[in-house]
This record gives sequence, C-alpha cells and structure tokens, in this order.
Amino acid sequence: MFRSHKIEKRYSQRASIILLSLQGKSLEEIIQDTGLSRPVVNKWRQRFRRYGIEGLKDGARSGKPSVITAQQKALVIKKACEKPTGGYTNWSQKRIAEQVGISQSKVHQILRKADLKPHKIDYWCGKSPDPEFEAKMINIVGLYLNPPENAIVLCVDEKTQIQALDRTQPVLPLKEKMPKRLTTTYKRNGTVALIASLAVHSGEILAKPMKRNTADNFLQFLRKLDRHYTNKMLHIIVDNYSVHKNQKVNEWLKGKRKIKLHFTPTYASWLNQVEIWFNMLSKDVLKGGVWKSDEQLVSQLLEYITTYNQTRAKPFAWTYTGNALTIS
Repeated sequence: MFRSHKIEKRYSQRASIILLSLQGKSLEEIIQDTGLSRPVVNKWRQRFRRYGIEGLKDGARSGKPSVITAQQKALVIKKACEKPTGGYTNWSQKRIAEQVGISQSKVHQILRKADLKPHKIDYWCGKSPDPEFEAKMINIVGLYLNPPENAIVLCVDEKTQIQALDRTQPVLPLKEKMPKRLTTTYKRNGTVALIASLAVHSGEILAKPMKRNTADNFLQFLRKLDRHYTNKMLHIIVDNYSVHKNQKVNEWLKGKRKIKLHFTPTYASWLNQVEIWFNMLSKDVLKGGVWKSDEQLVSQLLEYITTYNQTRAKPFAWTYTGNALTIS
C-alpha cells in the first residue's frame, strides 16, 4: 500500500504509520516523519491492532439523513406519470417541485433514479384500421425485396405547401463561435408542390414541380414515368390520397398494362420509401432556406435532385435488426 502509485494518499499515509511502528519508531518519531497529528497516528495504530489491514479502510458513514420522505418520492413519480391539470399538457420539473413542496433539483434526482422523462415524447405508428393491412404490407415489402423480373419498382408521393420564404433582413453567415442567423420575421413568396418518384433498386429520383397537387398533375407525372422507363413493367407504390384514385387516372391506367399501382394500407404511408428521401430533402434544402421567389425555390430543388442523382443515388439499405413491436 505504501509503495503503490495508484492508491489514494490517505491509505499510503496510514500504511506508513504501521510500517514505522513495526520498525520500532516511537510515537513522536512517527509524528515527525509523517507530518501527521498525534490523534491521527494513534487512531490508525489502534485500528490496525484491532482489525488488521481492514482497519486501515474508511469506516461506514451514516451520511446526512434524507430530508425527502418516501411519500414525497412516490408523489413525484405519481405526478410525472399522470396528466397535469390547469390546462397543461405536460409536466415540468419546476411545477412538480412546486406541487410536492421540494426543490427542483430533488425532483430531477428522483425522476432520474426512476428513469422517468416527462419532458420527452416518443412517437410510434399506431395500428392501421385497414382490414387488408397485412396483405398490402406483404405485397409492398415483397416488391422491395423481390421485384418481378424485367420490372421497375417506383415509390411516388407529393410534398405540398413548400414555402418560398425570404427574410426581412440579410442572412448573417456562420462564423467562429456563432451559428448562421436568420431573422424570425419573414416574407412569403409563394408555395410550391413537388411530386417525386424513387426507383427503389437504383435510388434514381424523378420529380416535377407544380403549383397544386391535382389529379391532372398526377396523371401528367405518370405519363412522364411511362416515357422515361420504356419497355419496362412499372410497379408504382402510392398512398391512398384521392388524386391517386381519381377517375381520370383509372381510365388512363386501363390502357396501360405495363403500369400497376400498389396502394399502401390506411395510415401506413411510411411504407413508401420516397418518404425517406423527402426527409433528406427537408434537411438538405428546405431547413433554413431563403428564396426571393418561388421560381428560385424550384430552381434549387431541381439542382438538388440533379446533384443527388449524380452523387448519392443508391438503394436504401434495410438496417433494422430488432424484434417486431407487439401491442398487448
């Protein structure tokens, strides 16, 4: 213990007291050699005589008695797990502390120990009421994992109400210790809708900007896909939006044996892989963007799509390895 470089200093000092005693040193000599006080030297000599090596360890301490009762702890947990009154939707640690009559720091400690996070909300996909959910889901996943020969699987959807926002003051660019800054006040320069298709097994994006999301625009986009992918059977995955089931669309599809629409189950548009790409678009382009006109926004969207196809387009990889969610 005395020679160790890893042990705490107080244990090394206690060991030196015992070693000097075993060498026949007097009490005064030990005090002089160690620089410790008489009570300290006496204490550890007596502890060693009584308990041996174990006597050189710190004894158990009772510590400061808790000022938080078990009832208060239970009340903090109960409050955090129930809906608050007074028009609030969620609890804050401050309001829990005020109602229980303890400090906010104590509330934080209790919740952390109980692994409760009333400030945090997770979202999950609720159960679809579609009676054909399983059949539709298996069909779509089957197209992803095992597409028919000489066929292309496309995921199609629309992103509507993309706002061309301009700021009332110039953008302050990013610099050291300071993020890019935008004024909270803005000017709307119109809105744009974007219909896009994702080729599942190549990652290629085809898109068309439009003013509004209508059945006519959807039909025009289907014609564009028909011309682009010649001599190929097209399996197109779409959601249950009304424009996708419009009578004009159905009439046109009757004469197109090479095109087949597959509808996602109700409340399950997340099965459509183009939603992943729309999320990337939002992060890469729309977040923090500034445009003087809707034409400028359209130009940037098209430029991004060209860049994406040239540099990043590839199939999305399946990465989930956990267990399926079960609902009791």
